Amino acid sequence: MREVLEREINLTKIKVDKSWSFSYCTQSHTRYITHGYHTYPAKFIPQLAARLIKELSQEDEIVVDPFMGSGTTVVEALMLNRIGVGVDINPVAYLIAKAKSMPIEPSLLKNEYAKIETDLQARMNGKSNLFASYIREVVLDNERIDYWFPKKQKDRLGIIIGRINDIGNDNVRDFYLVSFSQILKSCSIWLQKSVKPTRDPNKIPSEPLDAFLRQARSMLKRNEEFWNRLPLRVKQNFESFRIVKLSDARSLPLEDSSTTIVVTSPPYVTSYEYADLHQLSALWLQYCNSIPEFRKQFIGTAYAERKDIALQSCTAESICQDIGIGKKGKEVRNYFADMLECFQEMYRVLKIGGKACIVIGNTELQGTPILNAEVFVEQMQNIGFDTYKIINREIPSKILPQTRDPESGKFTSSANSKKVLAYPVEYILIMEKL
Repeated sequence: MREVLEREINLTKIKVDKSWSFSYCTQSHTRYITHGYHTYPAKFIPQLAARLIKELSQEDEIVVDPFMGSGTTVVEALMLNRIGVGVDINPVAYLIAKAKSMPIEPSLLKNEYAKIETDLQARMNGKSNLFASYIREVVLDNERIDYWFPKKQKDRLGIIIGRINDIGNDNVRDFYLVSFSQILKSCSIWLQKSVKPTRDPNKIPSEPLDAFLRQARSMLKRNEEFWNRLPLRVKQNFESFRIVKLSDARSLPLEDSSTTIVVTSPPYVTSYEYADLHQLSALWLQYCNSIPEFRKQFIGTAYAERKDIALQSCTAESICQDIGIGKKGKEVRNYFADMLECFQEMYRVLKIGGKACIVIGNTELQGTPILNAEVFVEQMQNIGFDTYKIINREIPSKILPQTRDPESGKFTSSANSKKVLAYPVEYILIMEKL
């Protein structure tokens, strides 16, 4: 039965529903099958996505995630015999989601692993001149890579990615590129436990070949589990069950009124921070030449010059007024404007009665509460959605930097005396298309 709520709601009055906290889940639960391929900020756990999909859709119906990130929703849709559709504007996310949602016949990956290991051991020991061109053409010319990687690690990583790029099978190449991406932080002088891009001059970086082969072996096991557990008819008709694209959330690859459910966790106001967190992969994989350039793609960027539009939310307008003019004020207004357009696109692709499930928390910026959940409900109601249900959940398992600086709103170290808990709870907004 649909839960009827007043149009003006105070979400803080909604009691926490502990059944949605999934506090019983260990890492072995949340990283099962391919969910353990790659760390990713703000990644909601697969159990949350699976429950929404099971409760609000049927087999063979379309499940879409407009901010797919590492592809959690798409994978869970496939596991539940649904059609999984995901897009993301971040090329690092797109790579991870492609690999994570692609079941590969295990022997194919194992055979390639054996060849890679043999080739890399020979090259690292100076017995082959293969793969050197990648170092000359790309790695040595990037000052930002020099900033993060000692020469020994840089050269050896260059050899590894050069060998990966020689793989002819696109899916297999993506699989090993994700393995490469995952080891970059440990092989750099990035402060290992920091959520911010901070150098640690005393850090001893991991040896790249050992780290890469170890990560690849772990992923081989996870792929085999995925391959064995994926429903047979999904594997046999895979091209009909999965669509993942590098695309804007405001341009979904779906027809009008075709979708049953949206399950997504959108970025927050300071979404450009994700560009900072992904910079090592973006640089090595040549997705950008500079981090400022990379940031320009993200939702809510101050770089976007757009005409002022009605935000369709009194709460959003009030927040923007409190933040004031300037760069931060522009970011907040652009963010809410961008999200409104994303909700309009969700409305377009959903069927009548279809549900948009938005997992979002509230935060703070320069001392101003950023009431994302309240704004989203108002925006969605004003473009034709009705409130179906709102769930207040604790988030003990969300893979997310846990503390923020209340003045800047940026992720900060747990050692910061001014820190605040970033997201003690979050809301699952379930909105229905009328």
